Amino acid sequence: MKIKNYDYLNQEMDVSEQFYTLGNVHFCAQKLDGFSPESGIGTLNYTRYERKGRIGFNLYSTPFEPTNSWSFPPRYSDTPTYPLSVDLISDNVVRIRTTCVLGQDALPDHDDASLILNGRPGKLSLTPTVHDDNRTLYKTDKMEVEVRYNPFHIIVRDSNGRELVRTLNLDDSKCLGTFYPMPFSYVRSATDLHKYPAVSLSLHPNEHFYGCGESFTPVDKRGQKVTLWAKDANGVETDSMYKPVPFYISSRGYGVLYHTTHPVSVDFGKEYAEAQTAFMADENIDFFIFVGEPKEVLGAYTGLTGRSPVPPLWSYGLWMSRITYKTEEEVREVSKKLRENKVPCDVIHLDTGWFQNDWLCDYKFSDRFDDPKKMIGDLKEAGHRISLWQIPYFTPGNPLYDELIEKGLAVAGNDSPIPTDDAILDFSNPDAVNWYQERLKELFDMGVAAIKADFGEAAPITGRYHSGRSGLAEHNLYPLRYNKAVFEITEKTHGEGQGVIWGRSAWAGSQRYPLHWGGDCENTNMGMLSSLRGGLSFGASGFGFWSHDVGGFVYPSEEELYIRWTFFGIFTSHMRCHGQPPKEPWAFSDSFLNEFRRLLELRYRLMPYIYAQSIDCSNRGLPLLRGMYIEHPKDPSCAGLDDQYYFGNDMIIAPLFEEERRRMVYLPAGAWVELGTNKVLEGEKWYDMEATVFPGLAFVKGNAVIPVVDVALTTDDIDWSTLRCVQFAGGNAPQTGLMIDYANKSIHAIDGHMPVIQSAEESF
Repeated sequence: MKIKNYDYLNQEMDVSEQFYTLGNVHFCAQKLDGFSPESGIGTLNYTRYERKGRIGFNLYSTPFEPTNSWSFPPRYSDTPTYPLSVDLISDNVVRIRTTCVLGQDALPDHDDASLILNGRPGKLSLTPTVHDDNRTLYKTDKMEVEVRYNPFHIIVRDSNGRELVRTLNLDDSKCLGTFYPMPFSYVRSATDLHKYPAVSLSLHPNEHFYGCGESFTPVDKRGQKVTLWAKDANGVETDSMYKPVPFYISSRGYGVLYHTTHPVSVDFGKEYAEAQTAFMADENIDFFIFVGEPKEVLGAYTGLTGRSPVPPLWSYGLWMSRITYKTEEEVREVSKKLRENKVPCDVIHLDTGWFQNDWLCDYKFSDRFDDPKKMIGDLKEAGHRISLWQIPYFTPGNPLYDELIEKGLAVAGNDSPIPTDDAILDFSNPDAVNWYQERLKELFDMGVAAIKADFGEAAPITGRYHSGRSGLAEHNLYPLRYNKAVFEITEKTHGEGQGVIWGRSAWAGSQRYPLHWGGDCENTNMGMLSSLRGGLSFGASGFGFWSHDVGGFVYPSEEELYIRWTFFGIFTSHMRCHGQPPKEPWAFSDSFLNEFRRLLELRYRLMPYIYAQSIDCSNRGLPLLRGMYIEHPKDPSCAGLDDQYYFGNDMIIAPLFEEERRRMVYLPAGAWVELGTNKVLEGEKWYDMEATVFPGLAFVKGNAVIPVVDVALTTDDIDWSTLRCVQFAGGNAPQTGLMIDYANKSIHAIDGHMPVIQSAEESF
């Protein structure tokens, strides 16, 4: 049985439980009064219900029943009313807001303070196409939005008038029980009178859902209930998430963002097949609906919440790590052996052991490092930058513990100085952020290139925050505040375009502060597949760049799994080998070392393609690692595929998730060229294929032109004068591809007039 949130510290809060608790009172939205078509504002009326125990045919159930309040004094309305607004943000985005805060006559405006939004959203003027006693209809070039008054519905259609989604009313129930589907409603808790809204939307046959953050369960969320609560997942093979995001995409042609930092549970037809319901702890309801195909939806969503800037080129090289390097001698030896073994690499990461005491983060190098500044400088000369681990939780033995509490920089308790044994840095306090950034700047001034923003999922719900907001509001927001603090001081110190973090936790908006990795994955085939599922869901949530611990984290990597995972790693936006030692390739067999080197050389040769595609992704709000459904939303074979993916616009990658060197692969419409063999394959077909060249399968779009360079041991060593284009076969397919102008950090479409074009047969 799963531990309930109220049993132990920082377990998931499943808000939906409130709606099935006897004694809680339900208020269901029934009608909309006084709606003004010019302002988009009306008054939403609710009616009171309770769940009543019923026995029928030896079955006990709890359906809704209309009830009158039994309260004293009798001044609490059984038919409360609250304001509701409908705004057109753009020609394919509608925003719907209401509230259930008692006595609130106007909707609060928190847009300027919102960390999720990348600035205040604009608005289109509201000019109804239809307005009468029953409804108001708005039309743009890309969508229709209909507001119906009684019973209350908001219906969103595409530009052709096809219904995409609508809000659900209690009258929409067609089942024998009177409690399915959950209507647009809120419940008042008998425990503390807090109100929990439910935004219930329609769900159609053959509809699929993607996103919700870095979710490790199957990528199609239909039939699942996803709890959006930041948690140390301790692995990737459960439904817990380090990086929940209250945004998702529907295959029907729309996406939804719940603009909140409070806990949210989204039921995608698990409880009832015809409803998608978001249960929220936020008493203010604010959600956006984006209309279009997946790429349009992602573009609109990231236009609203911000896009991932392109990380610096060196970050795309290999990050070599283990848990953990503890001495200067170890670090220098790793740098030396990377060069001696001719393994391309750009970053050496020092995890928990660079302090005097392992895990005890005080931002100071141990005396086991004779001269850390000189070491960092020497390694930089060799092309190896340094990344450092740290944590925003300070145990009682930490020398900074008392200072954080005395200065009020830690999350406070209600009846004690702090709510947990650790002093947890309060990122809602500007003084705490300044204190923290000063510690990081000292390290950056020594030459450190990047900070690993580990943890961040345990902001206590019982804490008292400097912002004045509750732990309900701050728990999921903590990762975003944390990501922002690390990224901004990194870029401020190193310069624009050099900002990069290595973050484990996230929330909507964190994509503005790349990059993130998938946490502590198991060293198993399923751990590898679950990592990919998480990355694909994360990409569908607006994040451009993502990584994972190549080879798995928890135990020492088995050689055979490690090399298959390395293939997956070279076709991920960023690549780090990390986990229990050994991780260095020379610690394994000679054949492993040779294959590892060959794969890294392939990645470094493809660096112009990777970087060009990254710029394109940043410009358009797309993920570099993207689900097949994003590119082919109308192809039913792509709907649930989560063991292969697009890497940029022109490549499909199919890692091997089992020991045998063959697997089924689906290739969509068009011609595809197998990388390594140069076999041309016809699309819209499944293939049972053996991996004969690499420990995995990769395919290039027919007639694509891929920019490459000569192999270098670091990105600093790349000779950009060797930049050339490789032409793949493809019959009569139009030529595709992007060329990078690295000096100007710009891209342009390949037009067939590049000075050097080689065939794939010559190059791969």
